Amino acid sequence: MAPLHRTGGVRNPSLHRRRPEPLLNATARRTLFSLLALMSLAAMAREPLPGGATTNTTRLGMHAYSQAVANLPRAAGLDFTLGRAFFERLWVAAPASTEAADGLGPLYNARACSQCHPRHGRGNPFRDDDAAGLALVAHLALPDGEPDPLYGRQLQTAAIAGHAAEGRLDITHHDMPITLSDGEVIRLRAPEYRIGEPAYGEPDAGTGISPRLASPLIGLGLLELIPETEMRAQADPDDADGDGISGRVNTVWSPARQAMAVGRFGWKAGQASIDEQNQAALRNDIGLSSPLHPDGAGDCTARQPDCRAAPNGNSPRYDKLEAHAVVTDLLRDYVRNLAPPARPADIDTRDGERLFTDIGCATCHRPHWRTADAPDRPHLGGQDIWPYTDLLLHDMGEALADHRPDGDADGNEWRTPPLWGIGRSRTVSGHDRFLHDGRAHGLLEAVLWHGGEATAARDRVIAMSAPQRRQLIRFLEFL
Repeated sequence: MAPLHRTGGVRNPSLHRRRPEPLLNATARRTLFSLLALMSLAAMAREPLPGGATTNTTRLGMHAYSQAVANLPRAAGLDFTLGRAFFERLWVAAPASTEAADGLGPLYNARACSQCHPRHGRGNPFRDDDAAGLALVAHLALPDGEPDPLYGRQLQTAAIAGHAAEGRLDITHHDMPITLSDGEVIRLRAPEYRIGEPAYGEPDAGTGISPRLASPLIGLGLLELIPETEMRAQADPDDADGDGISGRVNTVWSPARQAMAVGRFGWKAGQASIDEQNQAALRNDIGLSSPLHPDGAGDCTARQPDCRAAPNGNSPRYDKLEAHAVVTDLLRDYVRNLAPPARPADIDTRDGERLFTDIGCATCHRPHWRTADAPDRPHLGGQDIWPYTDLLLHDMGEALADHRPDGDADGNEWRTPPLWGIGRSRTVSGHDRFLHDGRAHGLLEAVLWHGGEATAARDRVIAMSAPQRRQLIRFLEFL
């Protein structure tokens, strides 16, 4: 077994440019946020439809995350169906008689998008034996953010015939008890990760492991249209208003634009668009080439020569790519058009919602946005939405840190995850494991793991009476 590789490291100042000054001064920011809060309260009558006119109001059981936006143009229906087929396709190794579906690996984590995102929801982080599940992948990086020189960007736990999987992700836990105000003790389980049975030798001594759990795919097309100017207006990198919250935009390299861009997708907002997020997953998770990542060897490194020399599915018939532009465009549009589900309209959660706002949760989990107009997808533009995220990076404290830089994000920072639909997670995904690696059992544990900028809000939850905590969690369960 390999030695333990904790996710340790320090932030490298050379990776970070000077942070921009906030666009608004402290007084203007407080005025803006007050107006936004009033707008959100005024719009609460429509909040049962968190995606506006796009909201899924029909199938709200185990397939609540799998429905097309309600206002999908009729002409787009066939493309949505074709996109679903590619999302569910099981890829095979090359060469194969079905050239349109070969190119898997040679090293990979899953054979289909749907294997990590069952029913388009949160992946299952652990098997029955508490080992890492299919949907929990290990991102690997040196302290400066570069990939491990032997194993690359991600640990691949499966391989095609004739090749060895890179290893497995082993997990051990230790208890972290937290005593609530009424004396109840919650035992958080802190995970530690290591690469078990590394098949190609030991990883670099400085390599850190950052496990990432597959996230729900609902409403991503709406999040893609939140105006960048409003994201920047909400950011407060130097905490100019003194509220202890210093969210900031992640700036990442966009291979599609060949320029720096605002990141908004992934656990650290490391991808600027849905298409870039999809194509990175095709490369790292399935081992497929695509327009943005044309190498047929996937994440195989120069120190894995047999892997790089293996046959791949690039061919002239399909633009010399395994997942060619037609595939990636259909996948992009499919994921863009997965609808957030409706909230229960007959459940009174106002007391919990007031607590959520009063203790400061809504500062980062911003309830309301309005999407920008989009001539190429007008049905997604101009929608009032309630995703409960600011899409910004926040320091979440040492307990959650992975010490792995991603764009401008440092090792303590994570993007605020959207909360819409979270109450249906158990029904859709069959479990209630939360946070970036699924360490939290249920929503209360997820709250108690918060630190850093969220420490004050977490401590207010600890200090609540038991009935108040139940009201807060009840509100979250009905988002």
